[in-house]
Amino acid sequence: MNSTVYVLTCLTTLLCAVLLLKGYAQSRRKLLLWSGLCFAVLTISNGLVFADLVVYRSIDLFTYRLVAEALAMVLLLYGLIWESQ
Repeated sequence: MNSTVYVLTCLTTLLCAVLLLKGYAQSRRKLLLWSGLCFAVLTISNGLVFADLVVYRSIDLFTYRLVAEALAMVLLLYGLIWESQ
């Protein structure tokens, strides 16, 4: 059950990233680019959650998950602060 939730979460963030980047390709609005990149990195983070808790239980990937999540938030914060004008 847990693995299904992890996979669906990863697929949902991937779909969001694809749709946001597709919207950026059509309209060239920078905020869509930064949001799409944020969701792309969140997809990687969710993939690491699945790998950490389901696939590789003996290896601790917690630090890598936190780094990926922090990078995603930095990308979104940069887009919100400097590119939203």
